[in-house]
Amino acid sequence: MTDLVDPLAFHPGELEAQRVAGLTELAARVRPIISDAIPRGAFDFLERQQMLVLGAQDHDGRPWATSLVGQEGFLSAPDPHTLRAQARVVPTDPLAEVLKDETEVGTLAIDLVMRKRLRINGRWRPVDGGGEIDVHQAFGNCPKYIQARVMTEEPTGFHPVAQRSQVLDTRQSVLVSNADTFFIATAAEGGVDVSHRGGNPGFVEVVSPGELVWPDYVGNAMMMTAGNLTVNPLAGLLFPDWNSGATLQLTGTAEVRWSAGDESGPANGHETVFRITEAIWTENAFPAKWTDPQYSRFN
Repeated sequence: MTDLVDPLAFHPGELEAQRVAGLTELAARVRPIISDAIPRGAFDFLERQQMLVLGAQDHDGRPWATSLVGQEGFLSAPDPHTLRAQARVVPTDPLAEVLKDETEVGTLAIDLVMRKRLRINGRWRPVDGGGEIDVHQAFGNCPKYIQARVMTEEPTGFHPVAQRSQVLDTRQSVLVSNADTFFIATAAEGGVDVSHRGGNPGFVEVVSPGELVWPDYVGNAMMMTAGNLTVNPLAGLLFPDWNSGATLQLTGTAEVRWSAGDESGPANGHETVFRITEAIWTENAFPAKWTDPQYSRFN
């Protein structure tokens, strides 16, 4: 039974997802890595990053995933309980208005070169030039499924042009079908989480202009994304176009299909089905001209 006094305890949805996946004991063993403070050894790591993936809910409660980018040093931890980001989302972003006030967020600092990542979830408050997050959860993730790539140009001012639709067009479908990386934001009572998904190009299938499917790979056993979806099926996805600097943001509903297929390779036999309710394609929203990826050996 979840200890309601412990704010770091797995919530009922996560416990159920762990049970269905047969990972209850393993999840209990890795649970101590979750802290309410940023590890001091991660301070330098954060200051070297040029991208922070962020998830939050809009005013209608729909999750979206987006990114904050800047030169090295735009992220900092003035103390173990605070993450500071000196950057803002582009004004056309679906979370632009939400981030003008305090709100719950999930974040992921990810080093694509070193294949390292740190998740920090908490409460966002706006400050001059960006925002600060009061840390509620902080923990590292393994390097699995991260494709190594390098930003070849320093991120500078962006001039976004956004296009909204209810389904994918041909260009967007091609981006998703060829993607080797995307990010997913989910939410449950009391918090938001954002996570990385990676695989060889084609691991995300465009079933139709309004539906996507991808296999679930063996991860850290905590089942936070699946756990959130167990109690709240709303989710948001972010697909960067690493070449052009465009982004595709999707919001909709997601469902984990348990034991959907063969458990060979990295897949654990489960898959996630995502149904789109809104798509936003934004030109000039993200750094462009990254190097070609070096694919993870875990793919």
